[in-house]
Amino acid sequence: MSEEKDVVYVGKKDLMTYVMSVLSRFQKDAKKVTVKARGRAISRAVDIAEVARNRFMQNIKVSTIQIGSKAVEREGRNFNVSEIEIVLEV
Repeated sequence: MSEEKDVVYVGKKDLMTYVMSVLSRFQKDAKKVTVKARGRAISRAVDIAEVARNRFMQNIKVSTIQIGSKAVEREGRNFNVSEIEIVLEV
């Protein structure tokens, strides 16, 4: 698993905010950056990885993609929430 400082958790912010976070971690000599998202943010995580790779740093490669689901309890009900982890390397 990657170090906690090299993980970008995707939420509801603007796409470019997360792209810049990924790029800044690579510029601070990180060799791997992990993009993690759950639920509806999964498609945004894929977009972040692709924008970083195709528009800014063409030397970034996707090393692994892991998908899964987690049981989450909210308001007394249990839900299964999908999650994705995309590991980017230079």
